[in-house]
Amino acid sequence: MNLDDFKYDLPKELIAQDPIEKRDESKLLVIDKKTGELSHHVFKDIIDYLEAGDTLVLNETKVIPARLIGNLMDANSLGRVCEVFLVRRISDKRWECLVRPGKKLKVGAKVSFGDGKLICTVKEILLDGNRIVDFDYDGIFEEILDSLGEMPLPPYITHKLKDKDRYQTVYAKNEGSVAAPTAGLHFTKELLNMIEKKGVNIAYVTLHVSLGTFRPVKVDKIEDHKMHKEWYFIPRDVADKVNTSKLNGKKVICVGTTSIRSIESAAYFDEKKGCHLLKECEGETDIFIYPGYKYKLADSLVTNFHLPGSTLIMLVSAFSSREIVMNAYKEAIKEKYRFYSFGDACFFH
Repeated sequence: MNLDDFKYDLPKELIAQDPIEKRDESKLLVIDKKTGELSHHVFKDIIDYLEAGDTLVLNETKVIPARLIGNLMDANSLGRVCEVFLVRRISDKRWECLVRPGKKLKVGAKVSFGDGKLICTVKEILLDGNRIVDFDYDGIFEEILDSLGEMPLPPYITHKLKDKDRYQTVYAKNEGSVAAPTAGLHFTKELLNMIEKKGVNIAYVTLHVSLGTFRPVKVDKIEDHKMHKEWYFIPRDVADKVNTSKLNGKKVICVGTTSIRSIESAAYFDEKKGCHLLKECEGETDIFIYPGYKYKLADSLVTNFHLPGSTLIMLVSAFSSREIVMNAYKEAIKEKYRFYSFGDACFFH
């Protein structure tokens, strides 16, 4: 398959710049994944498609203020403004980062943030240009980062975010992502309570979203694209809930591409039961899902509208079909749905 197969034209005015006032009142385009039949709803109507015994899988990762602006501590360029963007934690004080300006941040370069509250030293330059850096500080890193860092909104959002909690899900818990699992932004605590009262199991996985998920595909033949690794965790109780639903003929509904990548990465075939089940798991995944992939556990998918040519639109196309997805996007554009991170949602069932 070629990259051009997953591209479409989007009017700029449909790129959502701000979250709507009430999370669960965004639009919801409901799509039959087999027939392509479409219907228009409000997001909180999602509860009508969930039944007792189903399991709703959500990613409870929390976005960190990953964008740091500091000054170069080099005698020749003293005070020069630099940006260090946290991509992936390697160990306690070591991170993989994106940096600007790259030419100035060679091995050994030091950058000071907040008048020396936080200092990073470049230790290694990776093949893709990313840096491995070590941080020096006194105190708790997360607290320092919270005071100095900025929320890493995607580049297509040009408005300043008034309330940084709106780029977090209401159930965000485990810090580590550099981007929000945006399908989850539509849920309120009240809606989740109503879903649980209906007898639906709520299951929380963690996948720390890295920039690799959003990195553009630069090869024409999509099969040649390589995904970056992301850390994920499937607790025992989540595996139990998903497996009970599967064995009882109930549905597993994934909220977002990160949730679906998590459970598909940890799926295994149980010879005795004769079906795929989910195992308790912790590790890294670089799973790349595109048309031709056969889903093992996920029955339904809640997701936002994704960028043209992205790995995310390929994942959604594998869940249904490229033709059905592209037709749904065409309908969404016609009906002026809001796109991307702060945009509306679609539900494939």
